Amino acid sequence: MFPLKYLQAYPAALQDKVRQLIAQQRLGEHLAKQYPDRHAVQSDKALYTYTMDLKQQYLKNAPVIDKVLYDSKLDVVQRALGLHTAISRVQGSKLKAKKEIRVAALFKAAAPEFLQMIVVHELAHLKEQDHNKAFYQLCTYMLPDYHQREFDLRMYLTWRELPATVNADNRSDNG
Repeated sequence: MFPLKYLQAYPAALQDKVRQLIAQQRLGEHLAKQYPDRHAVQSDKALYTYTMDLKQQYLKNAPVIDKVLYDSKLDVVQRALGLHTAISRVQGSKLKAKKEIRVAALFKAAAPEFLQMIVVHELAHLKEQDHNKAFYQLCTYMLPDYHQREFDLRMYLTWRELPATVNADNRSDNG
C-alpha cells in the first residue's frame, strides 16, 4: 500500500477514497477532470505581479513584499510548497526587514487553482505567523474554497510521487 504522507492529517474515510483512486489508477484522471488548465505565471516577475495583485485585493494594509520568486530547491528543503521569510539587515543605526515569498518551482506547471492557494497561504502569513484559527480564517476570506484546494493539492502531490507502475494514468498531462 502506498503511504499517503501528504494526507496523514485527514480522516481515514478520505484517505480510503484516495487509496481507491490509486488502486484503480484513476487519481491522475480525477485531478485532470477537476483541474484541466495550467496557469501562465511562468516568470518570477509575473509571480510577483500575481502575488501583489492578490495582496492589493485582500491585504492592503499588510507589510510590503520585497521579493516573490519560484524556488527550485523548495520542494526538497523541509517539504515546503511555499515559504515566507523576513530577512533582517542592519543599515547604519536601523534594522530593516525585507519580506520574501518563495513558491516551489514544481508549481510552474500546476493548475491555476493550486498556485492561487499557495500564494494565498503565504500572504496570510504576512498577518498571522502561526497556522492557527485566525490564519485559516484569513485564508478562507481570500479564497472561500481554500480547504478543498489544499486537500486537492495534497492529492496532486501524492499523485506526483506515485511510482509509474502504480500510476500510468495521464502522467504527461498532470505532472
